[in-house]
Amino acid sequence: MLVEFWREIVVKNFALILLVIYLLTILSTAIMVIHEKRDPAKTSIWVLILILMPIIGLIFYIFFGQNHRKEKIFSRKGLRDLQQIELISQNQLKAIKEKKYIDIPCIAENIKIITLLLNNSKALLTLYNSVNILQTGPKTFKSIIEAIDGAESSIHLEFYIIDNDGIGNLIKEKLIAKANSGIEVRLIFDDVGSWHLPKRYINELKDAGVEVHPFMKVNFPWLTSKANYRNHRKIIVIDGKIAFMGGINIADRYLKGDSTLGTWFDTVLRIEGEAVRTLQVIFLTDWFFVSNIIISNRDKYFPEYTPARQQALQVTSSGPDSDWSSIMQAFFAAITKARKNIYIATPYFIPNESILTALKTASLSGVDVRIMLPGKSDSTVVYWSSMSYVSELLDAGINVHLFQGGFNHSKILMIDGNFASVGSANMDIRSFEDNFELLTMIYDKELTLQLEEQYIKDLRRCKELNLKQWNNRLVKQTFKESVARLFSPLF
Repeated sequence: MLVEFWREIVVKNFALILLVIYLLTILSTAIMVIHEKRDPAKTSIWVLILILMPIIGLIFYIFFGQNHRKEKIFSRKGLRDLQQIELISQNQLKAIKEKKYIDIPCIAENIKIITLLLNNSKALLTLYNSVNILQTGPKTFKSIIEAIDGAESSIHLEFYIIDNDGIGNLIKEKLIAKANSGIEVRLIFDDVGSWHLPKRYINELKDAGVEVHPFMKVNFPWLTSKANYRNHRKIIVIDGKIAFMGGINIADRYLKGDSTLGTWFDTVLRIEGEAVRTLQVIFLTDWFFVSNIIISNRDKYFPEYTPARQQALQVTSSGPDSDWSSIMQAFFAAITKARKNIYIATPYFIPNESILTALKTASLSGVDVRIMLPGKSDSTVVYWSSMSYVSELLDAGINVHLFQGGFNHSKILMIDGNFASVGSANMDIRSFEDNFELLTMIYDKELTLQLEEQYIKDLRRCKELNLKQWNNRLVKQTFKESVARLFSPLF
């Protein structure tokens, strides 16, 4: 009788019971979001979404909203190279305290940034490097293919996007040929960024002996909460002697453009020297994550090599598993040290409050601040979100330029003629917090001048925004900006 009584109660109040369970779930999730003590803007947005769109909001939070920065996504225990880097970084910090770099002007002028990166990401300062700057797709891929053709022992590649198109298949054929000749070839591709890469493409590589692994594989319907944390790095290391890094992906649009945006531009560094070792360590650490295999042949993967030139570099990486938002902190430190000029190019501009305040403060302090953004973008929502920041940039006296000659996908920062950075990280919240990113700091006047000269040329292909005209834009545009800005902390 008692069982039947409770069954009748449940049947009659089934909808109410479901509602109570559902509300408790939403409430507990909202409390968990608040308890994470993340950025207040992002917390507010997630709570608002959970309240206004409970079902969709809960699903999105489970898949894309959880904060894994405090967790260790993978263990680095046993990686001897990282232990050695820890020791070298401590020695370099000691040398800085003893003022051993004071006679090298570009190092002395950027010593605070160098110290910051040694502390927050163990990013080693390397003095002996030879760097070529590549800023168009044809030149970049020509140089990459020449390096692959010349490989003698190993080829390591790591990319966010690999397309099954002309250049994608050409590089695939080159890798297959090298693997068939006995060269060790390893490839990491991001499983979400290369979502449309067919299995046939991967199988052809594997059949030839190329070792291939996706980064943090996502299988529907077994989608995990880590789908939001993507590997946005672009790395190529040949024989442990030559490396490429920057913002380019393997896709025909960098060679032929596309019908909507036109020609795509990006900035890539071809590096020989000590910094190649750092890029090799980053690749092998990611390889350990995707394969659970430790690569430890130091003579083969870290050969002794000193280039003829002395160009100082510091390569840093960041991700949701790192202790600090090292790239964001590096941007902040660089911006706040500026005394004359700050030149920025980024395809996606959704800064956090710290970066935005630093930029406005620099401009109001008399620093010439220029930001180059796309006139058209491959992401409509992110474009409108980026545009939502323009008014306050112009109010602060910052010069905003919209690139008209295609789509500039470069991520570069130049300051005072003695510092520059090139990498995969956009000046947006996703690059600061969610993605696995890579950045090279350049402490060299010659290289910085090369980047600045190209930047000035690119400004001629831009439309400079005027505050008065911008304030008179259509209401429809301001509405799009406002809606996109509301959700910008989630992008």
